Amino acid sequence: MSLEMRNICERCETAVLPQDSPARICSHECTFCVPCSDAMQNVCPNCGGELVARPRRVPSSRPAH
Repeated sequence: MSLEMRNICERCETAVLPQDSPARICSHECTFCVPCSDAMQNVCPNCGGELVARPRRVPSSRPAH
């Protein structure tokens, strides 16, 4: 099972978040840009969970599993 890599901030809806860019997520995969996450003190407004750095994906030539 892999993370859903959302490409836009759920708060400001203007920050574009490519898979290799920094972003913050909660355990429910709510996704926010770093400035919005900092403004919310790293607390998800949807579930109250902690927002942490989203892992980055690097494009590869290998097929996905």
